Amino acid sequence: MTRPPRRVGATPSPNIWHHPATYEIENRAADPHGRIEAAMASVSSWADARFLDIGCGSGFHLPRWAATAASVTGVEPHPDLAALARRRTRTLRNVAVEVGTAQQLPLADASVDIAHARWAYFFGPGCEPGLAELDRVMARAGTAFVIDNDATRSTFGAWFARGYPEIDPAEVERFFSTRGWTRIPVDMGWSFTSRADLEAVVRIEFNPAVAEAIIAEHRGTEVDYAVNLWWRNF
Repeated sequence: MTRPPRRVGATPSPNIWHHPATYEIENRAADPHGRIEAAMASVSSWADARFLDIGCGSGFHLPRWAATAASVTGVEPHPDLAALARRRTRTLRNVAVEVGTAQQLPLADASVDIAHARWAYFFGPGCEPGLAELDRVMARAGTAFVIDNDATRSTFGAWFARGYPEIDPAEVERFFSTRGWTRIPVDMGWSFTSRADLEAVVRIEFNPAVAEAIIAEHRGTEVDYAVNLWWRNF
């Protein structure tokens, strides 16, 4: 497999960077009831706002934001994924996609009303440069949202803790809470249309040993999956 190009400062994603088609299946399966979006909306509306999607990947969520936002900017460090996002949104006049990193966002100071980062790079310690960039680009009274996995609960959380033991959920919580972020726990779920799709996604999310163990022990096409929605006003 050809190694994808790397933007300086970006940590290569083990899933979408190498398996964009399978990650598209994962995006369709995640949060079938729209609970993350509902939790975001309970904090702040993006209607008529200048919206930033950090680590937008192939642009799966961009059309949804564009339906009501005044403008949407997707920033993605992988040039090929950014090209896919541009193709996906080519008919949407209020969407722009830029190649860039969370640490060096290609936006002007105080130019963003709502920022969103979903499984992009925010896993606590090490994310300080990206958070500093949010301080720069967020407009006064703007709101930023960060979605990450909750390894302390749910079936997927147990899988995540097994597959990524180096991530300490208590440390992640301390990292965000001491920096003025508020946590909303969200039970979003995974719902696949076939067992083959679930197995394919599990195999891009975990190393082979963990993935095969998960596949052997889990039945069906549904997975209870908990995430944390972190938010902060600026």
